[in-house]
Amino acid sequence: MNSTEKSKFPQVVIIGGGFGGLEVANQLTDKPVDVLMLDKHNYHTFQPLLYQVATGSLESESIAFSLRKNFSGQKNFRFRIAEVSGVDLEKNTIATDLGEITYDYLVIATGSTTNFFGNKEIEHYAMPMKSIPEALNLRYLILQNLEEASLKATKEEKEPLLTFVLVGAGPTGVELAGALAELRNHILTRDYPDLKKEDMKVYLVDFLPKVLGPFSDQGSAAAKTFLTDMGVEVLLNVKVESYNGEEIKFEGGKSIKTKNVIWSAGVMGVVPSGINKDIIERGNRIKVDSISRIIGSSNVFAIGDVAAMITDDNPKGHPGVAQVAIQQGQLAGKNIIHLIKGEPTVPFKYNDKGSLATIGRNKAIADLGKIKFQGFFAWLIWMFVHLISLLGFRNKVIVFINWLGSYLTYNGGSRLIIRRFNREELPKKHKQEAKAD
Repeated sequence: MNSTEKSKFPQVVIIGGGFGGLEVANQLTDKPVDVLMLDKHNYHTFQPLLYQVATGSLESESIAFSLRKNFSGQKNFRFRIAEVSGVDLEKNTIATDLGEITYDYLVIATGSTTNFFGNKEIEHYAMPMKSIPEALNLRYLILQNLEEASLKATKEEKEPLLTFVLVGAGPTGVELAGALAELRNHILTRDYPDLKKEDMKVYLVDFLPKVLGPFSDQGSAAAKTFLTDMGVEVLLNVKVESYNGEEIKFEGGKSIKTKNVIWSAGVMGVVPSGINKDIIERGNRIKVDSISRIIGSSNVFAIGDVAAMITDDNPKGHPGVAQVAIQQGQLAGKNIIHLIKGEPTVPFKYNDKGSLATIGRNKAIADLGKIKFQGFFAWLIWMFVHLISLLGFRNKVIVFINWLGSYLTYNGGSRLIIRRFNREELPKKHKQEAKAD
């Protein structure tokens, strides 16, 4: 059936093939509905490992999986590559580059993109990392600057090319800082004999007083110790003022000369046009009720990073992590069937399974409810959880082999510059490539 044919079953349209969107579609397998998924890419991205793509430890294909292949056995599922420009909640239609698409039930699972908090200069010069294209851009920038540094004659000329500033000390910033520190400590002088590892600087900065803010104080302190021991300079209670591509300045007068600023200081929901601005909460998230249905609608849901389920017990909404999107997606799929059958719906209750973050070889943080530990065992758990969460047996095998090779040789990954990265060639409009989460 093509996208214009009318089915005897209700049509459920899912915008976004991320963690939440996948779960909605899975829950609707063999149910009396037709499922249509729309995404600007034909693959699902395993975002927790984007930082390893950015540092050359993994190839991008190993953390991506075909959406069509993933649902190849689901007879009531269709997929279309499409750019969604807006929704009309009164007419139950979606405006796309494929034309207008009608729905009976809609699930907005568009995820989040990098939030530069309105600073256009930083948005232009800093590097985001929310999608595979952005991770590859970052990889090429890092490698190109290392290549250029190896050609410079003086330490002063090399310094900005070899200085990396990561803004945002959440899991993404911490994991990327650890990966860059390992690149410096174990790989730099092997690949670039003309460079000294002492000349490569890695800074992790945040305006908060601790790294890994959502983690326990014990986990946060351990992460900071791990990073410091690896040679990362951690700057806390520091707010970025500006970055012009050559120098990053902080409030209070401190500045660092660098050509490598990586921004992970915040995210914002990707909201299609047509949503009432009165229900858009802080962080550009759509306000939803207890079953993830957007306020004022009877048949439109929002899940994951783009949704804000505000309650007295949860005044800020749920954290922007994969488990929230997964659990909301599972329940949204079930509740859609309940609505179709005229059955009572089930309110969402988040089951926090804990938080994991890795800092590098043998170093990770695990906050699993009341159980909190750090170091080698936490690192093993981190690897196991991420391996089993990857889509596709082939991807699991490839990632495991890459990790094993890196562990045994200290020199895994390919670090190839397949294409040159030129910041000025990016579109002048919002240059990020948002990926559903």
